[in-house]
Amino acid sequence: MDATGDESAIGRRTLAKVAWRLVPFLSLLYVFNIIDRSNVGFARLKMTEDLSLSNAVIDLGYGLFYVGYLLFEVPSNLLLRRFGARAWIARIMVTWGFVSMLTAFVTGPWSYYGARVLLGVAEAGFFPGIIYYLTAWFPAAKRARVVAGFMLAIPISNILGNPISGAIMDGFQGTGGLAGWQWLFILEGIPAILLGFSVLWYLPDGPRDAAWLAAEERDWLDREIVGEVGTRTSVGGHDKLWALADPRVWLLIALYFSVAVGTNVTGSYLPKLIKDSFEPLLADSGGINWKVGLLSTLPSILSVIAMVVVSRISDRSRSRSTLIAGALTGAAVGWYFAWQGGDPWTKLAGLCVAQAGMMAVLPVFWALPPLFLGGVAAAAGIALINSVANIGGIIAPSLVGRFGIGPLVAVMLWGVAMALLAWRTLEWPALRARKTLEHNSRG
Repeated sequence: MDATGDESAIGRRTLAKVAWRLVPFLSLLYVFNIIDRSNVGFARLKMTEDLSLSNAVIDLGYGLFYVGYLLFEVPSNLLLRRFGARAWIARIMVTWGFVSMLTAFVTGPWSYYGARVLLGVAEAGFFPGIIYYLTAWFPAAKRARVVAGFMLAIPISNILGNPISGAIMDGFQGTGGLAGWQWLFILEGIPAILLGFSVLWYLPDGPRDAAWLAAEERDWLDREIVGEVGTRTSVGGHDKLWALADPRVWLLIALYFSVAVGTNVTGSYLPKLIKDSFEPLLADSGGINWKVGLLSTLPSILSVIAMVVVSRISDRSRSRSTLIAGALTGAAVGWYFAWQGGDPWTKLAGLCVAQAGMMAVLPVFWALPPLFLGGVAAAAGIALINSVANIGGIIAPSLVGRFGIGPLVAVMLWGVAMALLAWRTLEWPALRARKTLEHNSRG
């Protein structure tokens, strides 16, 4: 076998080994991250009665999570780079697990608001930290597929978490003198703490710390990643302040804002939307919460399929923004039918399509920032995109609580426009340069 063949074989073996070692574990961590931030969407079904809270209070508290998230996201990601992924991710998980459990003991609006802000502070840096961490392990050509594997945690957390949440609320009601929603926060906070400690011995800080890779595999991976960072340096450098001011970062924030609004609506309102539609059909036989949980898995099941298919197409075609535009167009159609559907099943079908469209965007979107960001700039830029765009999470629940889900159609179409602008700004210049290079080489 020639040198090129040897290199290719080493690359395939290395990336397969890294993917199987890291992605399932990181995805498991993210499952509980999603469950612990969004389980208030289920808890609201009884919290409003037990604590005499209005849905507007629950909505505001759901959004206040992102206040702490916004303020501490960029510093947290820079600290991850300084202290290492292993220690910092473990710290984040243990902290959010304890805060999530303490949410069980809120007594009114202000303690609930405080718990949500603290949860945002505790979780800040986890998601962008993982995205940044993955850029140290996988070349750009594989990144959308890898991020898709990691982000399958979102629909999986709903597939598993929603029925379990409903069952906890129905089955633990009154146990030990606590309400079912209190047990929900307690029992779903414990795994985050346990997994946080497991990070300390399982997760390496980077490829050079991976004892399970052979020396030649570590060398190959180091050459690939360093070579890509060198390319990005030529179009932007590694300065974190430069990253925060780059107009391309803010374009991606504007694009991701639409997804943040939509996904936070499903996180905070999906159980209620389904319960409101199906309650006349489900109430006869009792135990309605776990049935709502089962129905709410359907959008997530379709999302798994959409994320896998679209991410594979994206990596194969190296087309990102146009696929995002198509997925958000589908999401807009889904929200329209969820809004205007004449019967519960049509509305549920609309929710399924909307959720699948929005989820398909996520792994493809996070392949865009590394096109022009590297090093410290990547850590700062990715965190900034995630934190500022998630202002959408602050306004989304209150938007729906006041106006219903109709405005989400317009929000998705805004995302379509931003995706097309991202293609013109980020991908078209690279495509044009590649075609020019190919033409010159033929000449």
